[in-house]
Amino acid sequence: MKRIPCYSLLIYLFILLASCTRTVQPHIESLMGTVCSINAYEYGTQKLYDELFTRIAEIESDFSVNIASSQIAAINTAAGQRAVTVSANVFSVVKAALQYAELTDGAFDPTVGALVKLWGINTDNARVPQQQEIDDALPLVNWRNVIISENADGSGSVMLSQRGMSLDLGGIVKGYAADELVKILQKRNVKRAIIDLGGNVFVYGKKKDGSLWRVGVKDPEFPEGTPALIMHLTNSTVVTSGVYERFFVEDGAWYHHILDTKTGYPASTGLLSTTIICESSMAADALSTSVFALGKERGMELLKKIAAAQHAHSTLAEIPGLHARVLGIFIDDAGAITASRELDGAIESLKGDVIFE
Repeated sequence: MKRIPCYSLLIYLFILLASCTRTVQPHIESLMGTVCSINAYEYGTQKLYDELFTRIAEIESDFSVNIASSQIAAINTAAGQRAVTVSANVFSVVKAALQYAELTDGAFDPTVGALVKLWGINTDNARVPQQQEIDDALPLVNWRNVIISENADGSGSVMLSQRGMSLDLGGIVKGYAADELVKILQKRNVKRAIIDLGGNVFVYGKKKDGSLWRVGVKDPEFPEGTPALIMHLTNSTVVTSGVYERFFVEDGAWYHHILDTKTGYPASTGLLSTTIICESSMAADALSTSVFALGKERGMELLKKIAAAQHAHSTLAEIPGLHARVLGIFIDDAGAITASRELDGAIESLKGDVIFE
C-alpha cells in the first residue's frame, strides 16, 4: 500500500496582506494534532499569545480522543456502562454537535469514532477495512444513542448507550477553539488578527488601512498552486472540507477522510471540496463536512433552509453559530464552482465562472 503524506491543514488558505503597512510574524505552535498559527499584528504581545495558546491547550486536553485523561476519552471508556459528568464547556460542544447531527440528518455525526478508528486515515495504520468490519461498526454510529442531561450551571452528563460507541468531535472542536480565541481577542480589545487552526481560519477585524482581508480557497485539483478563488472578508471564518486534505491511496484507489455515516466509506458525492463562510467557526466546521457528505444539491438546500430559518426567527436559528449568515462554496469533480448568491461581488474566481444560487 502506498501512503501519500498529507498536511495537517484542513484547507490551504492564502492570506494576502500586501496592503498592510506593517506585518508582525505570527505565533505558531503544534496543538490539537495540527499547526496552529495566530497573528495579532501590533497587538501581538507575548502575554496575549500565551493566553491564546493556553486556551487551545486546555481545549485539546478536554476534547482529544488520544489523551487518556480527556473528558471525551472518559465518555468513550464508559460507553454502554454509565454516564460521565463533564464541564460546561465540554457539555456545550457535545450538545451543539448533536444539534448539528439532527439538522443534517446524521451527515454530521459525532459518534463516528468507531469508523474513524477503523480506517485510520492520517495515521500510520491507514487501511481499507473489510466489509464485515464496516458492517460491525455502522450500528455504533448513531447520534440518537447519545444521552445527555444538563445541569443548571451548564455542566452535565453524557452517556453513550452502547458498548463500543465512540465520540469523535474532530469535526467541530477546532471551530469551537477558534471561536473561543475570538472571545479573548474581543476581551483584550485587539482590533485585527488572523487565526489559523490547521485550516480553520478566522479573519478578525480589518487590515490596518481599513480594507478587507483577501482569503483564498485552494484549487482541489492543484492544491499547491494558485487558489481557485479569493474572497474579501472581515470578521468571518472560512472552513473547507476536501478530498485532498487527509487521504491515502491503496491499489490505485483514493480514500479520503470524510466518511459517509450511512455506508461507512469515504463520501462520494461528486464534490472535491466544500467551503463554509460565516461568523461562527464551530458552525462552519460542522457544516463544511455535512454539505460535502450531502452533495451539492442537498448541501445548498440545507444552507438555504438555514437562511430561511434565520429570517423567520425559528428555533433552528438558535443552534449555536446559526444566528447570522451561513454561506457556501462547492467545487465539483468537473471543476465547476457553485456559491451562495450572497457571495456575488465578494469573490474573485481564478479558475473560471462561478454559478451563484
